[in-house]
Amino acid sequence: MTVQEAGVRTTGRRKTSVATVRLVPGTGRVSVNGVPIEQYFRKEEMRVIVSQPLTVTQTAEKYDVIAVVNGGGLMGQAGAMRHGLARAISRFDETTRQSLKQAGLLTRDPRAKERKKYGHAGARKRFQFSKR
Repeated sequence: MTVQEAGVRTTGRRKTSVATVRLVPGTGRVSVNGVPIEQYFRKEEMRVIVSQPLTVTQTAEKYDVIAVVNGGGLMGQAGAMRHGLARAISRFDETTRQSLKQAGLLTRDPRAKERKKYGHAGARKRFQFSKR
C-alpha cells in the first residue's frame, strides 16, 4: 500500500494547541473532531487560516482532511491545524514543499504566552513604585 492510498497522518502545533491531521485522497471534505469545519470554526477568518495550505498548493478538491484538535483556544487550534495540514500535504506530494515553505506554512509559530515572574504584576508589568 502506497502513501497515496493510505493517506498521511501529521501533527501541527500552535501556542498550547495540538492538531493531528489525517490527509486522504478524496473530494475536499474537511472535518474537525468529527464535525464539519463550518460547524467547528464558525468564523470565516478561521476557516481561511485552516485552508491556506490547500489554497497555496491548489489542492482543495483533491484531498479529504480529518483532524483531531485539542488544547488552547479556537484561534490556536486553527493555527495548529494549518501547520499539520501543511506538513501532511508536503509529505503526500514532495513537489508542493517549496511553495508551502515560501508561504511560511511549514514553520511552527514559536510565539506563546510569556510566564509571569515573581515580584511582578505580570510577565513584564511591575507593581507601582512608591518612594515613601
